Amino acid sequence: MGEYLTVDGLRTYYEVLGEGEPVVLLHGGGVTADSWFGQLGALAERYRVYAPERRGHGRTHDLPGPVDTGLMAEDTEALLTALGTGPVRLVGWSAGGTVALRLALRRPDLVRQLVLIGTGVSRDGATGADLGLIDEAGEEALESMFRPQYEPLSPDGPGHFPVVFAKWLRMWREEPDIGLEALAGLPMPALVMQGDDDGVRIEHAAAMARALPDAELAVLPGTSHAAPIEKPELVNRLLLDFFAQERPARLFPLGALKG
Repeated sequence: MGEYLTVDGLRTYYEVLGEGEPVVLLHGGGVTADSWFGQLGALAERYRVYAPERRGHGRTHDLPGPVDTGLMAEDTEALLTALGTGPVRLVGWSAGGTVALRLALRRPDLVRQLVLIGTGVSRDGATGADLGLIDEAGEEALESMFRPQYEPLSPDGPGHFPVVFAKWLRMWREEPDIGLEALAGLPMPALVMQGDDDGVRIEHAAAMARALPDAELAVLPGTSHAAPIEKPELVNRLLLDFFAQERPARLFPLGALKG
């Protein structure tokens, strides 16, 4: 079910479904909460699931000025505070993962568990194909991908797309810029997940899991940057396993992530 809540002048649209402890799903850049169609129903069988649309995305309007993931993390914090969720299981996909990371660093008390899907922490963690998408040669492909999702839904009207698209390009070219060192300060359990043909180098994802104090790593075979859409049942199984209260004992640990 879709609802709106206005906090600090930002009228945010969010999907909410199910009952139980809160799970928050943060979509990728340029897309909408609809991208979580493969997860919402499955997770809502056990949890109360929120899928907000960030400023300038989907049915949430844009505000004047530049955007970055730090500002979007502040928006998310304000929304969760207004909703009274308390600590949440926070799942971020792509740029939504960068927002989730910034929120976890800013307010670790609000994040019970953290899942990052297809998310790096520095530009040198990206593949060459991913970097190529955000240079001038890739602009047309990105525009053709995101404009059809933006125009039918935006409360700012289809003519506003060039404005938000320019903001997104600037943000994507400058971020992520968090760095591996910052991950050591995150106390919550984390799951680093990505496709084996994703935009984050697998070595970088492994370095992230190694840098986090309490992390698991999942590389999904036969998937790309769109793993939650391509193999929703596998992604859901991994999420539900990670969220479970009782964790299975590790019977034969040999330190693959520790080296």
